[in-house]
Amino acid sequence: MEMFEYVAVLTSIIMGLGIAHLLQGAARLIQHPGQDRVYWVHLAWVVYSFFWAIFWWWFEFQLVQVEVWTFPLYLFVILYAVLIYMVCALLFPLSLAGYDGFKDYFLSRRAWFFGLWVLIVLLDIGDSWLKGAEHFASLGPRYIPIQIGLAALFVVAGRTRNERFHAFFVVSLLVGQLVSLTTAN
Repeated sequence: MEMFEYVAVLTSIIMGLGIAHLLQGAARLIQHPGQDRVYWVHLAWVVYSFFWAIFWWWFEFQLVQVEVWTFPLYLFVILYAVLIYMVCALLFPLSLAGYDGFKDYFLSRRAWFFGLWVLIVLLDIGDSWLKGAEHFASLGPRYIPIQIGLAALFVVAGRTRNERFHAFFVVSLLVGQLVSLTTAN
C-alpha cells in the first residue's frame, strides 16, 4: 500500500462518518416530522457542509502527487478531515433537549460552528499549496484574498445573531458552490 493510499483510507473513514452524520440527521427529520422545529438556514448549512465534504474528498485525490509524506503532513490532512467532520457533527446534535428547535440550537452554537469554518478556510490555503505550485497558481491571484475575506465573514457569522446575514451568507455560499461546480474541470 502506497503512503497516499494509507492516508486516503483514514480520511475516507472520517469523511464517511461526517457525511453519514448529516444523512442520519436529515433522515431523522423525515422520520419524525414535527418533532423538532426545523430552521431553513440550518438546513442550507447542512446542504453546504455536505457538498463541501464530498468536494473535499474528491479534490484530495490530487494529493496522490505528493512524493514524500511526512508525519506533520499526515497530521495536517487528518486535521482538515476532522474539522470537516466536526462541522457536520455540530449540525445535528444527538438531542435538542434544552433548545427550542434547530434555530435556537444553531444560533447558540454559531461561535463553534463558524469558528471551525474559519479554521477550514485557512487550512484550505495550506492544502491547496500542498497540491503543488502549479495547482496553487491555477487558483488565480484572487484565491488568497477571497479565502481571507471568507474567513472574515465566518468570524462575523460566529458573532452575530442577525438572521438576514445568516440567510444571505449561506445562500451566497451555495450559489458560489453551484457556480464553481458548473465551471470545474
